[in-house]
Amino acid sequence: MKKLLLATAATALVAGAAGAEEIKVGISMGYTGPLESMAPDIENGAVLAMDEVNASGLLLDGSTLVPVPADNTCADASASVAAVERLASEGVKGIVGGMCSGETIASLEAVGVPQGIVMISPSATSPALSTIDDRGFFFRTSPSDARQGEVMADIILERGIDNVAVTYTNNDYGKGLAESFQQAFEEKGGTVTISAAHEDGKGDYSAEVAALDAAGGDALVVAGYVDQGGSGVVRAALDSGAFDTFVFPDGMVGQPLVDRFGTELETSFGQNPSSEGEGRDTFLKLASDADFEGSSAFAAEAYDAASLIALAMQAAGTSDPKVYKDKVMDVANAPGEKILPGQLARGLELLAAGEDIDFDGATGVELVEPGESAGIYREVDFKGGTLNAVKFH
Repeated sequence: MKKLLLATAATALVAGAAGAEEIKVGISMGYTGPLESMAPDIENGAVLAMDEVNASGLLLDGSTLVPVPADNTCADASASVAAVERLASEGVKGIVGGMCSGETIASLEAVGVPQGIVMISPSATSPALSTIDDRGFFFRTSPSDARQGEVMADIILERGIDNVAVTYTNNDYGKGLAESFQQAFEEKGGTVTISAAHEDGKGDYSAEVAALDAAGGDALVVAGYVDQGGSGVVRAALDSGAFDTFVFPDGMVGQPLVDRFGTELETSFGQNPSSEGEGRDTFLKLASDADFEGSSAFAAEAYDAASLIALAMQAAGTSDPKVYKDKVMDVANAPGEKILPGQLARGLELLAAGEDIDFDGATGVELVEPGESAGIYREVDFKGGTLNAVKFH
């Protein structure tokens, strides 16, 4: 009997190995461009999930995930399309990305949808992505800026500020966030004195700041990028004395902002997608063990995006994106056993047995139609020259 069992086990191993494959998963990030300082830890979050899946040996008969990075520049739509076309030519079965909204829209419409590749963005937040005709191939683990605009309006009003000036980067992300914020803020009784675009890549923002200063406001909302015009506007405003209190949304919030301005942001505040609880705490520990900063903007969302790709494949029994796309919402939401970071092996095991799971991940994943995060935000301030969490919304 023992010999029979050993023979059966050996046969199973051979069958499993025969069905195994190397599954390429693209990581489309702006390794250069306006958010290049954020890209490495976003990639690290995605790779952390892939490494966890591979270590389990449980994905699709022992298949492994192979990360394939591509630089979409975050700002150049044509460069993004070219980067994602290269990923498609290399045979990726899913993509963690894009990173910024405009380039995500461009690469999704030009490559993702036509070629039938699942894209799960950890950080593209434009409201326009909620209504795009994605044929079920696009998801995001970050919430729409329609939600962020409401949260930002609430935070500003709660701090006793009822009139602000707004500057936004002149692209889909900036325009969408500025519009959703202004609508929410004015509906709640606030006043936007001016809402003006700024271009990235300029060396001098004194003219833009002069116009914002002339309009007035008790604070300046900077819907921009920390590695580009957003920081340029802040520097010009501080140097001229036009504003000393700034409100920062997700494209600005992170350690690079603190590194640039330190104690100059003593009265400033902002928000970015985040969460709290066991899943978040576990992810931060796993990230620390992997030697990267898990609290970096969108790193947790990237872990969740890569995890969803793997779990949906397992639920579908195939790495074919045209098939597993229909399982993403299923593994992300109830019913089923809750799965947190560090528990992907358990999730894969349950799915292989035909059981349901509810992947909560690092960000309390809950996907609403059309496949995007319902949205939890962390309010932050910069007292003492450090980035401090205040509360969650």
